[in-house]
Amino acid sequence: MGKTIYDPVSVLPSVGHKRQEALNQLGIFTILDLLSHFPFRYEDIKEKNLLEIEDQEKVTLKGNVVSEAVISRFGPKKNRLSFRLVVDHAVIAITFFNQSYLKSKIIAGEELAVFGKWDAKRKSLTGIKLLGTSSSDQTNSFESIYKANKSIKQKTIFDLVKKAYPEYYKLIPENVPSDLKKKYRLVSHSEAVYGMHFPTSQEQSKQARREIVFEEFFLYQLKLQSLRKKQKAAGYGLQIKYDVKELRRFISSLPFELTTAQKRVVNEICTDLKEPMHMHRLLQGDVGSGKTIVAAIALFAASNANVQSALMVPTEILAEQHMESLSELFNPLDVRMALLTGSTKTKERKVILEELANGLLDVVIGTHALIQKDVYFSQLGLVITDEQHRFGVNQRKILRDKGKEPDVLFMTATPIPRTLAITTYGEMDVSIIDELPAGRIPIETTWTRPKNFELTLEFIERQLKVGSQAYVICPLIEESESLDVKNATDIYEKLSAYYASRYNVGLLHGKMKPTEKEQIMHQFKENKLDILVSTTVIEVGVNVPNATTMVIYDADRFGLSQLHQLRGRVGRGHKESYCILVANPKSETGIERMKIMTETVDGFVLSEKDLELRGAGDLFGSKQSGLPDFKVGDIIGDFGALEAARQEATELINDPDFMLNEKYFQLRQLLDMEKSSEQHFN
Repeated sequence: MGKTIYDPVSVLPSVGHKRQEALNQLGIFTILDLLSHFPFRYEDIKEKNLLEIEDQEKVTLKGNVVSEAVISRFGPKKNRLSFRLVVDHAVIAITFFNQSYLKSKIIAGEELAVFGKWDAKRKSLTGIKLLGTSSSDQTNSFESIYKANKSIKQKTIFDLVKKAYPEYYKLIPENVPSDLKKKYRLVSHSEAVYGMHFPTSQEQSKQARREIVFEEFFLYQLKLQSLRKKQKAAGYGLQIKYDVKELRRFISSLPFELTTAQKRVVNEICTDLKEPMHMHRLLQGDVGSGKTIVAAIALFAASNANVQSALMVPTEILAEQHMESLSELFNPLDVRMALLTGSTKTKERKVILEELANGLLDVVIGTHALIQKDVYFSQLGLVITDEQHRFGVNQRKILRDKGKEPDVLFMTATPIPRTLAITTYGEMDVSIIDELPAGRIPIETTWTRPKNFELTLEFIERQLKVGSQAYVICPLIEESESLDVKNATDIYEKLSAYYASRYNVGLLHGKMKPTEKEQIMHQFKENKLDILVSTTVIEVGVNVPNATTMVIYDADRFGLSQLHQLRGRVGRGHKESYCILVANPKSETGIERMKIMTETVDGFVLSEKDLELRGAGDLFGSKQSGLPDFKVGDIIGDFGALEAARQEATELINDPDFMLNEKYFQLRQLLDMEKSSEQHFN
């Protein structure tokens, strides 16, 4: 059998057992993996004139060696190799650390090129690499820098790529159809791989990257769209046959009129429920936009059709609030509900599990307790996950698998930028509530410096005097030696002393036991505490309409989306509400964050800005959200390519010719539509 691109890396002459293990740790198992392990940056090793060089710049200097190389030792196993080089009539001191083996290559009187970091003050160069003088030593003007680990150096990876490419480049697969290559003027994939590893110019590197990025996005979007098509296939999902008249009657009984946006998304969701196709929908809505009511309507429809529903939320506080609000809405109706959390008592839990398994419950609201092994449903038809990005991909899948292809509705109050939505949630339909209910008063946001905190305390007191409550948020629980930021414990003590016997101050943080947290929150909700000092544990799931003031200390330590979520804890009643950002940002980004927060209360605008400032991984956390880890593509910087790839993948997957034409055989194999999709997107 001949060579294949999927040969193990161990086929390369210099890859023994230890080196193979080191490569495996980097995700390199095959020759294709090796050739796809692209540099994350390049060093420009072009020779420069001394007059052009800036201090601490990495440069290449070429000159004649005018002194013998001397090795001096310092500390255990440490050495310094020093010699002098005449460059442009100037004598330059060259130093290599812990590379004494280079001594034999440094010969007085001969010409030499050295790549290193320039010290303008000392007129010296700290060597990084000895380039030699022959053309074979300097084939490229760019040095590829790879992700490596303790067991293998990046130079070793480069050498392995250099050995593998000539032997295997003809076997590198071309996955993007030729007509798309031509349409977007893309080089061949083997040419792109070469240009990524061995670029001789910025233009070559740029053209190589264009092809690699497009292919990454195209294959990913093809997987998304194939899953989407499968989900939309008739008979794949559950048909929830609710009574339309009964549903309309329920909506009419609500104590308020739905907004236009709520009516639109209710129609989208309820249409999905009645179809024999699988619903896989994301419901986005800003803080206070009324997602709970939309969820209640979907839950009622499922109950009316005699199928069970599960509403999973990240915290017990949020679960209790949902139970409370839904109980009020369903009070006169025959909707049997239960609350299942980690705090549910054993005896009560046993009853709930029996009623679920026997079909005596219509709706169960709960936390991670819903995904325990002993939780069984009689007929689970609808799964709703609130603040879905707070659950791992596998956790969401476990709940869904407790039914036979139940309809799935994900909800989030963290507005997701369109850039992320089409990448992470491209296999879903997206519903957006982009309108707040009538009567909601915008939260007034101001930014102040820490030196003005006394004025902030006075402002809080004015709010307390009229019967309102306040939050004070800190980034840390306790004092930190490494971070110069305020901590919740310290602020709690200071506020307790400042307000003394006048007002009650409470403290809430993540290290408390669940029962302690519940107790503090209940005290605040019942107005037994006037001020709640907290870390970000109150970011989601706290609804206290009487709280009108949100003070966020060291606000520049938070991202825009998180600040917006925290701000959304106030303004939930009929009183005017305020958010005060206390910060002394040291960076331009920090200053910009504060300004943006004071200029808009639109979560969608803020999420786009947050994505620009922080990047996608920081916004949600790649592993938690299911966000793909692209090797080269940047979903922000390469959004044009991402959008083009999505359009082309959608068109191709819906083309009847795709499943029949021989030219797409390799793509169909690569997709492995069942396994590839299931792994990433459940």
